[in-house]
Amino acid sequence: MISELLKDKFSTSIDFDPLMAIKSKKEELLPVDYFDFYNSISSVYSSKIEGENIDFDSFFKHKFLKVEYNPDYTKKSEDLFKAYQFIQKNRFTEDNVFKVHEILSEHLLPSKQRGEIRQNPMFVLNEADRIEYVACEPRFVERELVFFFEKVTELLNTETTTKEAFFYAAQIHLVFVKIHPLQDGNGRTARLLEKWFLIEKLGQDAVSIELEKNYYTNRKDYYNNIRKIGLEYEKLDYSKSLDFLLMTVNSLREPTIF
Repeated sequence: MISELLKDKFSTSIDFDPLMAIKSKKEELLPVDYFDFYNSISSVYSSKIEGENIDFDSFFKHKFLKVEYNPDYTKKSEDLFKAYQFIQKNRFTEDNVFKVHEILSEHLLPSKQRGEIRQNPMFVLNEADRIEYVACEPRFVERELVFFFEKVTELLNTETTTKEAFFYAAQIHLVFVKIHPLQDGNGRTARLLEKWFLIEKLGQDAVSIELEKNYYTNRKDYYNNIRKIGLEYEKLDYSKSLDFLLMTVNSLREPTIF
């Protein structure tokens, strides 16, 4: 679960100021609303991680130039866009997490399964249609969520450094996706929760952190780093999670020039 395990190793691995990288994006000249632009990036790339056939160029034209596409092409990314707008205006609470899942799963799940905890076993399959991961047993999901939200609430009410904000945000993502408490949309929700925690801790400028695009661009590492923790919920080893925890913050590093 969410803990201070690896926090010192995480902190010593970061030799730059992530806030400076975030603030530099504010200086960009964009032809559209700053927040809508980055919410579009988040929506498209989080969808693409899940295999959705959508590209940013098309979604940009759809959102900002009013180009019409087949609704089936844009609707799931549009739902995610609305969910990212929601987290800008609402606090990170347990009730709001289930509300945001209702929003992002509008075209993903039947209404009775949106914003609801699953009651069935859950397996994650890989590209070869083999079981990749056995999620938390249904009888334990509510208990694990109690622990999860208690810790998140504690962190939200505790002053944290910038490095700690990135450290705990990534843990929130990882732990939620490992519990896999929802019928579908767990990955989309987990990435959104990481962004939400960063917004709560670092302010609205955190919207510009392209963590979803980074995970998509490096999706082989993304899945390998999740896989390192373990393939069964009861046997997870979070001491092996450092590579995953560093993915977002390291994406803000200035590229090395040789």
